[in-house]
Amino acid sequence: MGDRRQTGDCHVAETIDARGQWCPVPATWAKAAMDRLRAGDVLAVWTTDPLAPMDLAVLCERLGHELLDTVEKDEGQLTTLRVVAKT
Repeated sequence: MGDRRQTGDCHVAETIDARGQWCPVPATWAKAAMDRLRAGDVLAVWTTDPLAPMDLAVLCERLGHELLDTVEKDEGQLTTLRVVAKT
C-alpha cells in the first residue's frame, strides 16, 4: 500500500493488495484508503474474490466516487477507482 505507480493513463496514488481476502475485506480496505486520499487521487485494488469488483462498484456508487476500470489478469482482478471531492 502507499506506492505511486502509472497504470494506463492514470497516476495511482495508492495500491491495495487484497488478494486472498474475501468480502467484505477488499471493500472495507478500499473505503479506508478513499477516506484518506484527496479528490482526484486514483486507488488501485488487487483482488481474487470474484465478487470484489462488484462490491467495489457498489461502494463507489454509494459514496459518489468513480469506478475507472476492472481488468482480469493472471494475478487477479485489478480495479481502479478515482476519489471524488467529498461534499
